[in-house]
Order: sequence, then structure tokens, then C-alpha cells
Amino acid sequence: MANDYLESVIKQFEYYKMLGEKTFDQLTDADFFYQYNEESNSIAVIVKHVSGNMLSRWTDFLTTDGEKEWRNRDTEFENDVQDRTALMRSWKQGWDCLFKALNTINDSNFEQTVYIRNQGHSITEAVNRQLAHYPYHIGQIVFIGKMLKDKHWNSLSIPRGASQKYNGEKFAQPKANVHFTDEFLKKGKN
Repeated sequence: MANDYLESVIKQFEYYKMLGEKTFDQLTDADFFYQYNEESNSIAVIVKHVSGNMLSRWTDFLTTDGEKEWRNRDTEFENDVQDRTALMRSWKQGWDCLFKALNTINDSNFEQTVYIRNQGHSITEAVNRQLAHYPYHIGQIVFIGKMLKDKHWNSLSIPRGASQKYNGEKFAQPKANVHFTDEFLKKGKN
């Protein structure tokens, strides 16, 4: 069970990472820093926050609290980065930390309790918590990107008006046990 679960969540994390990156590919440098109003976050701020959260939660995942003493969450929401390269380095660092930590989970430690702000979580609970958190923010990134690109947006899933064709192609294939992300991740790596 642990292996099936971990394989599935890794694929889902990879999928959401890809959605973020496919959005970034469509953006100009200035788009990363667009802020609708004072209370909204730019894509740059969301990237800072997601990366900061990942580094805190996944560094020494099995042995230290997920809210690290060195994390300053409030500064993650300051719109102070003006360099796309630095943002992409931060994005990569966060994801690398996450995948490295997930690869340390195995049958011998799967029942271990991990802590976030001194609250005990099973491995499943801790992973699911982040599997809900990161797609929430990646959805914000995609939404902002789609607004900014308007008619020039390239769909990241089934394009508008193409659902019937897509479903026809799916139902024309034999039934198979595959993860829903497999085809998207395969396309994303092309």
C-alpha cells in the first residue's frame, strides 16, 4: 500500500509542478510580478511562498518539525524579488527538496509520526496536507497566467470546445490501469 500511495502522490506532485512550469513558459518576465491589487499576490510571491513552505516542510522531513525555526513565512509574501532567474532557482530548490524527502519514505518508516507546528501527522496526513496546499497555489498561478495571456493562453488541459473529441479518443482505447497524470507528464517532457 505504501508504495502504491507514494507512487501516486509523486506523479501528482510532478503533474502540478509541470502545470506551474507550463504556465511560466507562457509568461514574460514582467508577468511574474503583476499584482492585481495590494491584497493580491503576484506569481513571484506565490512562488516564494510555495518554495519556502517546501523547504520548511520537507527538509529533514522524518526527523524535525515541518515548521523550521529558520523559516520566516511573513517575508514569503513580500513582493521583493524582481528576477525571474532567482524565482526559478527557488522553485527548483523547493521541488528538489520535496522529491528527495518523498524518496526517503519506505515501508520501515511509513507508520512514523511527523510533526508540523508540534501537531502529529501520519505520513499520509502530512503528504496529503501538502498535496492539497501546493495545487491550491499552482491553481492561482495558472489563473493569473491565463488572465494575463487572455486569447494568447495555451491550454494546459483539454482545450475549450475539445472535450467531446478528447473523450471520444479515450473511450476508443481499451480499458487500462494507468495513472491519470501519465499522458500529461509524457507530453510535458516533450
